[in-house]
Amino acid sequence: MRPFTLNYTLPKALPPVVMSYSFDESRQLNVLPDGRPAVSDPELLLMVGTTTSTAGSQTHFDD
Repeated sequence: MRPFTLNYTLPKALPPVVMSYSFDESRQLNVLPDGRPAVSDPELLLMVGTTTSTAGSQTHFDD
């Protein structure tokens, strides 16, 4: 049995992250694999919060 404190001191492995959207330079927004804007997918937004790109500035939001 493991001591209680080790549950909080040892780092847990993070799950792999798979980005389900990519940046479309011609449209200047993040798109899903089927071409729809990434902000049109409510499940994606719930997972990631927002879809941010760095198109011209560090604070460019697609939503």
